[in-house]
Amino acid sequence: MRVFSVTRIRAGTARTVVTSVLALLFVAFTNAASSAPATELDAFKAAIRAKYDMKQQAFADHDATPILTRFYSEDVVSTDPEGNTHIGREALRPVYDEVIANNVRIESYKTFVKGDAGWDWVNFHVIPPAGADTAPFTFKMLFLWERIDGEWWSHGEMFVLGEFKIPN
Repeated sequence: MRVFSVTRIRAGTARTVVTSVLALLFVAFTNAASSAPATELDAFKAAIRAKYDMKQQAFADHDATPILTRFYSEDVVSTDPEGNTHIGREALRPVYDEVIANNVRIESYKTFVKGDAGWDWVNFHVIPPAGADTAPFTFKMLFLWERIDGEWWSHGEMFVLGEFKIPN
């Protein structure tokens, strides 16, 4: 009986040691793994923020060309709230020619990246020019991104009227 108890205690101690070592390894690898994606996510957020800033400036300048040539990939797919789909930069040009008089503000809501692909849910605030008959409004928008030769390009978007509630 005594041998069984000692063996049982030693087995219990061994299990405790093994469990503790595994827990420490898990924590160490989890922290290492979680720091890499955070760095990747931070870099992605910074890169697409620069794209959003460029797009906002192009609206402020009432110039669609930078948006079409520096934001969207050549084969971009854009689907609007009515279900109309525009494929390619040139198909988007008439849309932008119609709306470029507005000002916009883009606010990221939920962002994901893995390797060379990512997406970003945003509030896309539209501010019509002074004297327009339209009140400001917001789209809930999803941008789909791909990194090509080190640069992020929007390959697609979908949007509907509405606004994500973003905590302060």
